[in-house]
Amino acid sequence: MEARLRLLVVVVVVAGHCAAVASAAGNSSVVGYHGDPTFNVRNYGAKGNGQTDDSKVAEEQSIDQASSLVELSPSFLANCEVFVRDMQALMTAWKAACAATGAVTLVLPPGTYYIGPVQFHGPCSKATTMTFLMQASILYTNQPAGSLGTLKAATDLKRFGNDWVEFGWVNHLIVSGQNGAAFDGQGAASWPFNKCPIRKDCKVLPTSVLFVNNKNMVVQNVASVNSKFFHMALLQCSGAKISGVKISAPESSPNTDGIHIERSNGVSIADTTIATGDDCISIGQGNDNIDVARVHCGPGHGMSVGSLGRYVGEGDVTRIHVRDMTFHGTMNGVRIKTWENSPTKSNAAHMLFENLVMNDVQNPIIIDQKYCPYYNCEHKFVSGVTIKDVQFKNIKGTATTQVAVLLKCGVPCQGVVLQDVDLRYKGKGVSSSKCENVRAKYAGFQNPKPCP
Repeated sequence: MEARLRLLVVVVVVAGHCAAVASAAGNSSVVGYHGDPTFNVRNYGAKGNGQTDDSKVAEEQSIDQASSLVELSPSFLANCEVFVRDMQALMTAWKAACAATGAVTLVLPPGTYYIGPVQFHGPCSKATTMTFLMQASILYTNQPAGSLGTLKAATDLKRFGNDWVEFGWVNHLIVSGQNGAAFDGQGAASWPFNKCPIRKDCKVLPTSVLFVNNKNMVVQNVASVNSKFFHMALLQCSGAKISGVKISAPESSPNTDGIHIERSNGVSIADTTIATGDDCISIGQGNDNIDVARVHCGPGHGMSVGSLGRYVGEGDVTRIHVRDMTFHGTMNGVRIKTWENSPTKSNAAHMLFENLVMNDVQNPIIIDQKYCPYYNCEHKFVSGVTIKDVQFKNIKGTATTQVAVLLKCGVPCQGVVLQDVDLRYKGKGVSSSKCENVRAKYAGFQNPKPCP
């Protein structure tokens, strides 16, 4: 026991020496990007070879290295390089960057960094902005997203909790990519274990990238491929701009929502392409002031508000603006979905969906207050979510089912307006509308014909 304690002391001392050496010899913090501090994860031991786990401590190797360094042999510098490389390289680099002053940048140079679950948490109180810059080789820009994935997830589900990469409690966070840099969730190995499409009591798989409690955040020009569950999720974020993002997973991949938003406000998503196995964008409970513009969706389940009304204490969803979107081959176009028998009453209000193009979409416009994705659904109760002030304007294209407009309300929906809708049925016959517990108002051209 005494010998082990001495060894642990040696580990701590040598770790300190190695960190100092890496900082000095490796120039871990340099001045760049207009004179502001820049940190390179390679200088903290990250290899980026797609094989070494750049987030994991190799404990046994570290102890062996430490014991061989007690006398600080002539090979000290070389051994330190190995020691530091195998210690939580990305986390160490993040902590150093987060403690810096000014407009700070943490750089992941081109390479594939194989990592398990990591948490990049603040606060970074001295940083005016905190940039997480992911780079990929320009030689790979014409390859599929993730062919040289900057971050590549471990596949062993036992290592994960609720998410893979987590950014939290950081003000003015910027997650930026170059040349197609991507988060590769390696989800194909996990999808067979996802029972959520058929069971309420399922084990939820990890979200690829979770943003939690960030303020004034920017996410730009990054890709996400093959997530195990959601690709990206925003939880309790205030002020977020997402643009230039590319998200992809097979159409058959379960619960791989592109971007999920919950209990957040002031979020904008623009100029983004999403092809996945579930909702391209899902706006959950407790959100306010969400703007979605110029997003291409498909394949997938479309653009959803919800599902809402399933859990106790859910908040209202208000001020949603969805515009200039294109849907191709999706299950739904724009959809509001709420559960029946909600334990808490809430509102879904003040929503505008406009200037949308539907190409071969099954259900272009749908309000579903009897939402239940499981096989055995009783439909005995009324939803506790009240829907009001919802406008659908200038929505055109083709539907692959005959009911192109489905307004299925529980509590009577209030203030539903359809203006200039032209949705043609792709099969024989004409498209139609179906309505329950709603008296919608109509303006301009209407195809299908309004509900009586």
